[in-house]
Amino acid sequence: MDSRIVTFFVLAVVFSSSMILNGAISVYGADQYSFVRKWGSYGAVAGKFSQPIEIAIDSKGYLYVTDLTAVTHDVQKFTKNGTYVTSWGFLGFGPGRFTNPAGLTVDSSDHVYVTDNGNPDNGIQKFTDNGTYITGWGTVGLQPGAFINPSGIGVDSSGNVYVNDFGENNRVQKFDSNGDFMMQWGTVGRNDGQFMNPTDILVDPQGLVYVVDSGNDRIQKFDGNGKFISKWGDSGRGDGQFDRPGGIAIDSSGFIYVSDIGNNRVQKFTVDGQFVTKWGSSGSGDGQFNGPMGLTVDPSGYVYVVDIGNKRVQVFAPSNQTTANP
Repeated sequence: MDSRIVTFFVLAVVFSSSMILNGAISVYGADQYSFVRKWGSYGAVAGKFSQPIEIAIDSKGYLYVTDLTAVTHDVQKFTKNGTYVTSWGFLGFGPGRFTNPAGLTVDSSDHVYVTDNGNPDNGIQKFTDNGTYITGWGTVGLQPGAFINPSGIGVDSSGNVYVNDFGENNRVQKFDSNGDFMMQWGTVGRNDGQFMNPTDILVDPQGLVYVVDSGNDRIQKFDGNGKFISKWGDSGRGDGQFDRPGGIAIDSSGFIYVSDIGNNRVQKFTVDGQFVTKWGSSGSGDGQFNGPMGLTVDPSGYVYVVDIGNKRVQVFAPSNQTTANP
């Protein structure tokens, strides 16, 4: 197991905040989010988690969750209600096997991409929606196409794949849909276009790339060729500030959601980084978090958040939805 990324996530989940409001009141008015449901608990059997990290949704509404340190080292598939459907993967280095499955995304054809930290031959693996292995790529190293700790992953409308390289490489790499290296950008640092342990990545429908620059407590925005556009966020507990941002997602209206690990909350922004609203506090109760990480949004605006320390997924409804989604 690669100790660097595991150490980061373990440290992240022990951060807490007693100063975050339970509710979510927006500068946009009645933009609030309420707890709907949850699923998962500690364990190594179907529907349970050891260290859940990332979540993604496909075109049919199924949800996929990676479990970083599970005995089975797997990806699990659920309905929106949290009903277990299937899973795949077990410990190892070959196709369909994982060492530390972390990042996760689904493309427009419902292919599932998984980043695997510590896998010497298949840092990135691509599957069908039922777990049939398609292809894989990425060795361990510093050279183009190799990884130290592949973490977040995103896919654009043309099928190009963008991957954060957490740790020593501190960069984003871009590949075509077959895994052929195209380009890279980023070095270690705090300037525009530099990173300190990027955790997650998002590609919006326009092909713009948002990188969670966790060590710098900010989000950076680029075009599809790595040209820096803008950034937002700094260290703190205030609105728009972060204490180790973790995951990132976008809804159908173009709003951006970021999990704020150390502050145990989720924050919502415009695509230009204007703060909209927030919710969550430290704890194990409904609507509370112990290290929120991966998150995704369904077409109705329901937000699904991986709660690492509490070994569960929580679902939140926007104020314009009055009943739980099916």
